[in-house]
Amino acid sequence: GKVPCIIDTNSRFQNHIRYFEPGGGTNSVATRGPIEVNSPQATLRAARSGLGVAIVPDFIARPHIQSGELVTLFDEYISRDRGIYAVYPHRRYLPAKVRSFVDYLSNWFRKNG
Repeated sequence: GKVPCIIDTNSRFQNHIRYFEPGGGTNSVATRGPIEVNSPQATLRAARSGLGVAIVPDFIARPHIQSGELVTLFDEYISRDRGIYAVYPHRRYLPAKVRSFVDYLSNWFRKNG
């Protein structure tokens, strides 16, 4: 049978799952699902409700994985190189509080990523 997938329409890859092949290359498989949402938090809620398989950022899913509520699949095949980007105006005009916040996020993800 088909595996139900939860699709995050805001995801960079949307209805494709990218994965590593055993030989070292990358490939992708198209997915379709009964559920389409537009945020990682909604994707997580749908997965926690048992509505299907989803790709959710680690920093959002980690507490639910650690508690055993969610389980990971295909860890050795799924890419972990998805970046998180802070988008802001030109650096020269960046307020100190924004620079401080970006530095905080960068350090947090380096330690917890």
